[in-house]
Amino acid sequence: MRWNVIDKKQRNKDAKFQREEIIKILLENRGLKSKKEVNEFLNPTRPEKFSAKDLEIDEKEVKKAVSRINKAIKNNEAIVVYGDYDADGICATAILWETLYQLTKNVLPYIPERISEGYGLNTESIKNLKFKTKNLKLIITVDHGITAADKIKYAEKLGIDVIVCDHHQVGKEKPECTAVVHTEKICATAIAWFLSMSLRRALPRSNPQRDEIASSRSSSELAMTDYLDLVAIATIADLEPLVGINRSFAKYGLEVLRKTERCGLLAIFEEAGIKKEEIDTYHVGYIIAPRLNAMGRMEHALESLRLLCTKDCVKAKSLAEKLGLTNKERQLLTEETAKQAKLLVAGLEGELPKFLVVDSDQYEEGIIGLVAGKLVEEFHRPALVISRGEVYSKASARSITGFNIIEAIRLQSDLLVDAGGHPMAAGLTIETTKIEILKERLLKLAEEKIPPEALEKVLKIDMEIPLSEVNSELWEEIQKMAPFGLGNYEPIFISKAVVRDFRTVGNEGKHLKLIIRNQESGISEQSNTVSAIAFSQGKLAESLKIDQEINVAYNIVLNEWNGEKKVELKVKDIKWTS
Repeated sequence: MRWNVIDKKQRNKDAKFQREEIIKILLENRGLKSKKEVNEFLNPTRPEKFSAKDLEIDEKEVKKAVSRINKAIKNNEAIVVYGDYDADGICATAILWETLYQLTKNVLPYIPERISEGYGLNTESIKNLKFKTKNLKLIITVDHGITAADKIKYAEKLGIDVIVCDHHQVGKEKPECTAVVHTEKICATAIAWFLSMSLRRALPRSNPQRDEIASSRSSSELAMTDYLDLVAIATIADLEPLVGINRSFAKYGLEVLRKTERCGLLAIFEEAGIKKEEIDTYHVGYIIAPRLNAMGRMEHALESLRLLCTKDCVKAKSLAEKLGLTNKERQLLTEETAKQAKLLVAGLEGELPKFLVVDSDQYEEGIIGLVAGKLVEEFHRPALVISRGEVYSKASARSITGFNIIEAIRLQSDLLVDAGGHPMAAGLTIETTKIEILKERLLKLAEEKIPPEALEKVLKIDMEIPLSEVNSELWEEIQKMAPFGLGNYEPIFISKAVVRDFRTVGNEGKHLKLIIRNQESGISEQSNTVSAIAFSQGKLAESLKIDQEINVAYNIVLNEWNGEKKVELKVKDIKWTS
């Protein structure tokens, strides 16, 4: 792995740092130099202050959507909120369904079943909804629909208007329908939140539903923070860059999440053993969202929606336990499938291609996206994993920075039944007989478009500091830059150090635990030793020695054990000094 240190200033080895100087460099590394930029980053605009223009949503389309929804409510027309089976789609569905249910009882949520119905609108599903739902006149899609022009036309033939709420990349043109509330700037749940707020704001002051919505709160104003807990979950789970507007949604949404009284979320926290007041992006990305996603991958995502929306805390506990067990099954299946896929890649003759494509009729459709992600993580190149069917096959792709995966896939549209996604993640359906042609084309395109240096793993490091600067005060200052995630990575430092002790920990010695000390002269060992943990790097123990000099790249973390809080290092990589 190549280290790329952003702050390359040469300093005297005895130079002393002020915490303010370190923080200033960290902010500059993120392109924040003026006082205005720094202030907006540290104190972002609250989400309720965002306009449609800020979110890059067409305000006329929002007004058309609000008008059509109000018409449906007035005429007692049935409304279906048609969602998606991932965390973003589930949270978006929950927000719109709950909001509309406060205004009309004639509204139903709908989540398709991944295997039998597939992603997004489905003509058979639309037909079934039409004939099973009395007076169905309006479908609102969330987290899909922007590329479903043909299905929308089919719905309109059945007398159903369609409002699209989506954030995926537009195809050749936007679909023609009642309204298209679209932006690629935020996740689908944030779009649903904005539409929900727009509906509430449009209610007359004297409207009884408005009074009902506000009645449970101390303020007569509409609670604009409603649902921001779900927006935070979706923003983080859908890997939105946590800068600008998305930073605002994540930061303030996490604050709401830490205070949530939503039965379903509290049940997840209890089942997962996490304290709600300590929840950050890690808990959302690696504990909460995977549980919500697991049902859609393994069974039916409607169970996740029920969990989020139920007000029965006993039922919530039972559903949370089911999600936890299903997620464990999903983890085992993903690990086993990823292991098989990695073996296929490792067995390829010659140099690895710049684009990895693996397929099997044994791959479960629900986890192929996760497996593609594992391949990208291991081999650092775009990957497409195909679940091969008899007639049609489903595939999921993940990419690396600089290679727009959905554009690459859409260039092959003549081969595809369907496709959709983002620059970093996409999915497609293809006739099984055309898989080999697709492989050849993608491999050729990658050879032309991906330079060799893009395939090299690079660790982006903020700056070098003496180990003596690592303390709880610096950690506290760094936390002001949270939440961390895509687009706002957690600060990474390098320091010169001497190994005082080390051992492997975890199953089969998977992880490495170290005690290191500052390499500076004139500093006592006792006062400058620091504990460090290197996850999944236990093999490094074979090359380590006591009193060995090393360069260590790390995050600063606060570890709490038996009521005692202590700063330690989370090691990203180690290099030996020459």
